[in-house]
Amino acid sequence: MNFKENESAQKLRGGYYTPYDLAHYLSKWIAETNPETVLEPACGDGIFLESLSASLAVRTSITAIELDRAEAKLAAERASVLKNSNISVICADFLEWHLTSEQKNSQYDAIVGNPPFIRYQYLLEKDQEFSEQIFKQHNLRFTKHTNAWVPFVIASLSMLRPGGRLAMVLPSEILHVLHAQSLRFYIGQQCKKLVIIDPEEIWFDGTLQGAVLLLAEKKKNINEHTTGLGIIQTKGKSFLGQSPSNYFNKTNFINGKAVEGKWTRAILTRKELDIFDGVINSENVHQFTDIAEVDVGLVTGANNFFLVNDETVDNYNLEKWSYPMFGRSEHCPGILYDEKQHQNNSDAGLPSNFLWFDVNDVSELSNSAHEYIRLGESENLHTRYKCRIRKPWFKVPSVYATQVGMLKRAHDMPRLILNEVGAYTTDTAYRITTKNVDAKKFVYCFINSFTALDSELEGRYYGGGVLELVPSEIEKLYVPIPAQTRTAMKTLDKMIRNSSSSQVLAFQDSRVLGDLGLTTDEIVCLHAAWDKLRNRRQRASGAISQ
Repeated sequence: MNFKENESAQKLRGGYYTPYDLAHYLSKWIAETNPETVLEPACGDGIFLESLSASLAVRTSITAIELDRAEAKLAAERASVLKNSNISVICADFLEWHLTSEQKNSQYDAIVGNPPFIRYQYLLEKDQEFSEQIFKQHNLRFTKHTNAWVPFVIASLSMLRPGGRLAMVLPSEILHVLHAQSLRFYIGQQCKKLVIIDPEEIWFDGTLQGAVLLLAEKKKNINEHTTGLGIIQTKGKSFLGQSPSNYFNKTNFINGKAVEGKWTRAILTRKELDIFDGVINSENVHQFTDIAEVDVGLVTGANNFFLVNDETVDNYNLEKWSYPMFGRSEHCPGILYDEKQHQNNSDAGLPSNFLWFDVNDVSELSNSAHEYIRLGESENLHTRYKCRIRKPWFKVPSVYATQVGMLKRAHDMPRLILNEVGAYTTDTAYRITTKNVDAKKFVYCFINSFTALDSELEGRYYGGGVLELVPSEIEKLYVPIPAQTRTAMKTLDKMIRNSSSSQVLAFQDSRVLGDLGLTTDEIVCLHAAWDKLRNRRQRASGAISQ
């Protein structure tokens, strides 16, 4: 978990400044419309003011907002030598300025910039309140998982006149994270056409956060037809040599699901989408929520205390309270969690035991178990939130095991795990309860390129490129389970442990997707689509072809 006191001042301010070449590119695009008024909601030291001055052909009134007083001063000094524009630099909190100033109903011909990337929990309390107000103002669903850039873009777009242009540097997570869903909906509702330039590289030093360029044109009226969304994938900055209007006018746009939900679909080709959507409609393809229920694993409140290795169990004579568990990829490198795997974990000294003190009072424990409880109290574990709200603090609630498990995060592709020993799982994994489907076959058929691709479309990732799925996203996944497919659990388990993900999927595709009736060409197409999205997420070299 990240804590505010451990973060740098730059991260807490969200101060990752735009290189001039990117600022100039965005400025050129909005300058094509000869705007009379421009808004820059987070101007930093004024790099966009300089790029706008170099791009605009007509004298323009530019309003620039900057919270940091020192940066606002630098921006004003930079603006003072720019002669072809009337620039007003205002030192203010943009969200507050938008909501409370006389300018809140102003409309601008164009808006450009790079809003701050700041987690909601790192915002000042007043800015948290301003963020929520902006969502409510536009009847958008609010979540405390949001980031400062989301309300910044919502507020900016609301101040853009009909037919105006918005050009921004945004985190690449805009395509897929849940907390940006309200923003994606709002942009899709308000804008006629959207283009995202999506680079393979990370542009900002000192961060794992990828960034994209968003070019959007607002509808002239709310009933105007939406052309849709287009994503341009690129290596390096070769796109800077092309006119932004060429991309904006000639991109293949996708409407419907691509704009309504997560935007990752727009990375796929028309052929890939047609095949993918066709598989969804197959008779033997089931949505996850129809055949299984998803629940988070055990929430202990102190994993290092409740999840222990054999040595700790032996030292405190805790055998009576000790149960097998898994919760990390190192615990279960395949799809089978059996006695052999559990013993391997124990032999490796991994914390493969869950301590469940299923009593109502400490007096019911043995002396050695009582001694272990006192050890936890000496470390103030009983004062932690999850521990102190339960009685007794050392009795973990909602303890049950399921026949199928699933790790919360995955490197290449998610997989289900057949839990043959009834092991418990922590909240780094999910407990899966099947409905009207054989658990073994469910686990086996889940591994295929179609479901792996669906996971890339429904899941999300942050810095580092690890895929993460929450229960609501898992429930949306589709899994083919052809009646004639025969399981080979041990063979698949061995392959997952020893072969590449591409080799595993190719092996499974010939069985699962082949039994579904897909042609070789369709299977190859789905596999290539998964590979493309996986490589993009991991920012693998050569992931994007021009």
